[in-house]
Amino acid sequence: MSGDDTLARLAAVIESRRGGDPEASYVARLFHKGTDAILKKVGEEATEFVMAAKDGDRPKIVAEAADLWFHAMVALAHFGLTPAQVLAELERREGQSGLEEFALRKVRGREAESTKESGP
Repeated sequence: MSGDDTLARLAAVIESRRGGDPEASYVARLFHKGTDAILKKVGEEATEFVMAAKDGDRPKIVAEAADLWFHAMVALAHFGLTPAQVLAELERREGQSGLEEFALRKVRGREAESTKESGP
């Protein structure tokens, strides 16, 4: 069983909780509370991951990474996105130098800013 399958199954479960009973489902409760609550939880989990990594506690790093990925997937679903889209982006970047990719993002960011400034 591939990780892609696991992510797809988990994404389907998360999506199935949308509109569910917030009293019966943690994910439904997050969806019900909205964007700020979801993003706050992602931030909390990211912080917990960093703390576990700083402590060098390998099992806790894995557990916190799982929590972070899960909550990031809830955020993706909230915004109508899927893990497949993230995987496609990672595949697009595969084999590309990180430095080159970063430089391209900077150029694209500057182009976007100049487009905003010269807008209608």
